[in-house]
Amino acid sequence: MFLLAVMAYDHYVTICNPLLYMVVMSPNVSMQLVMGPVLYSFSVALLHTVVTFQLIYCGPKVINHFYCDDVPLMALACSDTSHKEILIFIFAGFSMISSLTTVLISYLHIVTAILRIQSTEGRCKAFSTCGSHLTTVTIFYGTLIFMYLLPKSNHSLDRDKMASVFYTKVIPMLSPMIYSLRNQEVKNSLGKAIDTCYVLPLINFKK
Repeated sequence: MFLLAVMAYDHYVTICNPLLYMVVMSPNVSMQLVMGPVLYSFSVALLHTVVTFQLIYCGPKVINHFYCDDVPLMALACSDTSHKEILIFIFAGFSMISSLTTVLISYLHIVTAILRIQSTEGRCKAFSTCGSHLTTVTIFYGTLIFMYLLPKSNHSLDRDKMASVFYTKVIPMLSPMIYSLRNQEVKNSLGKAIDTCYVLPLINFKK
């Protein structure tokens, strides 16, 4: 999610300060913006792993999930999981709020800059640059908030399983398509494919 925030900042610099882009987003800065979230994510994952191994488990050894996620693992624990739940809430809340705040502030400046553009073509081009990223951000953050920040009483492991599949499998598969729709050739190919899907059944029906 921090990488989505970095992408939002990159779009902000591209649209609001295009002449300074190579200075602001130098290779050194770009490396820091990528490595920072990676190191933070690794540290948080390591902390959660250590805390998870300190829990006492009993009963079934099969979790009601597609992979070893925190919430279904805690359901198998016999010991108190309140500390683990607090850790999840704190880190998930901090990660989502800080990254989402970065995204919102970046796009607030972007929208302000776009509205100052006089030509309609320029506005459309600027919005198309950000549209695919905004779509991914909306789907991704909506799913994560549903997964980790809702009260425990609103949780269902079956619903969590579907949500986890959505943000671990569906969103990564959709992302290339979402970003590719900015390419005119991809749009034309997609339009031809859709036309073929509609035309062929009609031809067969007439026969």
